[in-house]
Amino acid sequence: MQLTGVWLPIITPFQDDKIDYKSYKRLIDYYVGKGISGIIPLGTTGEIPTLSDYEFEEMIAKTEEYVEGRLPIYAGVGGNCTTKVINKVKLAEKYKIEGILSVCPYYNRPNQEGIHAHFKSIAEASPLNIIVYNIPYRTGTNIENETIHRLAEYKNIVGLKDSCGDIKQTMSLLLNTPKDFSILTGEDILFYLTLTLGGHGGILASSHLNTETFVDVYEKVKNNDTEAALQIWKQLYEFIPLLFKEPNPAPIKYCLSKLGLIESSELRLPLTQISAELQEKLDRTEVLGKLFV
Repeated sequence: MQLTGVWLPIITPFQDDKIDYKSYKRLIDYYVGKGISGIIPLGTTGEIPTLSDYEFEEMIAKTEEYVEGRLPIYAGVGGNCTTKVINKVKLAEKYKIEGILSVCPYYNRPNQEGIHAHFKSIAEASPLNIIVYNIPYRTGTNIENETIHRLAEYKNIVGLKDSCGDIKQTMSLLLNTPKDFSILTGEDILFYLTLTLGGHGGILASSHLNTETFVDVYEKVKNNDTEAALQIWKQLYEFIPLLFKEPNPAPIKYCLSKLGLIESSELRLPLTQISAELQEKLDRTEVLGKLFV
């Protein structure tokens, strides 16, 4: 089954430097009813680099407990040591999740053969489904389309979160998508474009806000009403860049805290609270202003 629709890479709420599970449960109960296709904890938006090994496993357990089978769960499990990633995947296998979102190895910058061997090893070591995550501006290495096609040959490598940052590469892949393979944009601002070119959906941090509107855009495009989808998309287009003007997920946490969905906008270092200037801009944005009323 292909992965489609709006997937939420959910934040990790903190309070007094501990994970705030009361707020986390509130978030999950809130988003389950918004029409999203699935939840992805432990991604970049979930501040995974700052979580301990214990918190990593506890977050998966709590996500399973709170979701109660209402939506599929893909946990973020990635790294730049293949053996360590496989070991963490084995921990994740203990829980009722459908798969993992796994970023391209970062910092050591493997070539295409190394990238292929990394994901091949994970796929052969685990029955879990795998969404490959390509985000070169964070990892330092681009996964080329030829490598994506090779990886798509493995039964449990089921999709790509595409944040390659190269519209030509994205369009080329969308126009030549591997069979039974899902292309989900991770570039929120390209969601509408991705859908109209045949993409399957998006893993969108910005869908923490106005969630149903993102879902509506998806539904209208899939029903071939692209003009109606475009008019809705224009309403979202204004505020999406503001959510990434300062490091993600700080702007999103500010908004969620103001909406009362989380107790605190707290982040873990090295991330810090957003500037007063950005707070003012977010407050003035029409789309967000309606939510803050």
